[in-house]
Amino acid sequence: MTPAREREYVTALSAIVDSGQKMLAAGASALDAVTEAVRLLEECPLFNAGIGSVFTRDSRHELDACVMDGCRLQAGAVAGVQHLRNPVLAARLVLEQSPHVLLIGEGAEAFAAAHGMERVDNSLFSTPERLLQLRQAQEGGDIVLDHHAAPLDERHKMGTVGAVALDLAGNLAAATSTGGMTNKLPGRVGDSPLPGAGCYANNASVAVSCTGTGEVFMRTLAAYDISALVEYSHLSLQEACERVVMEKLPRAGRQRRPDRRRP
Repeated sequence: MTPAREREYVTALSAIVDSGQKMLAAGASALDAVTEAVRLLEECPLFNAGIGSVFTRDSRHELDACVMDGCRLQAGAVAGVQHLRNPVLAARLVLEQSPHVLLIGEGAEAFAAAHGMERVDNSLFSTPERLLQLRQAQEGGDIVLDHHAAPLDERHKMGTVGAVALDLAGNLAAATSTGGMTNKLPGRVGDSPLPGAGCYANNASVAVSCTGTGEVFMRTLAAYDISALVEYSHLSLQEACERVVMEKLPRAGRQRRPDRRRP
């Protein structure tokens, strides 16, 4: 990453963090703060969420998001949506306006539309940089999925976004949003919209938003594991994160790769 590009990221993130802190200081709920922070990240083309999301193998965008309220242990999520500008807002609708936790694809989009969300063209999420990443992955015959690299391989960080917050009332919340992995198979869903895998919040412990190795985070329930270590083993947040990220995830990431010679 060039210094100029790094400054773009720092500037964007600083502005969004500042906005969230001002909301919390003014008395906003943790759930409102993380929802708005992630919505702003979805609007920024620098990140792999909303506008700026990576492409699937068939040159489209399929987006996932989750929000979780640590006070009530309630969550809402959407996966595989292609026509919702802000998936995190749809996830929030699922949490507040439905009896369900996760809606996918056309059903999620129909539900969001019924609650006033605008349908947008899939091309809204495209950027030249993401298209170049797709072409490079396809030319190399590669599917840039997390399990094709080491669990925390810096080369494969794709910009999934998340936010956690603690409000003045002592409530925790978390939100996560992503476009997934470049050149992924259509229909692939990672950890981001799964409570306990890529997103988790519990007032009794912590709020967690994960980014990295989706398949490994799902197999280990990484976000919940961190919460459980804090709540039941009485580890500090740092100790719990180190236990999961530095010890458990690398072990879980060791798996047989698919044989590309087979049809």
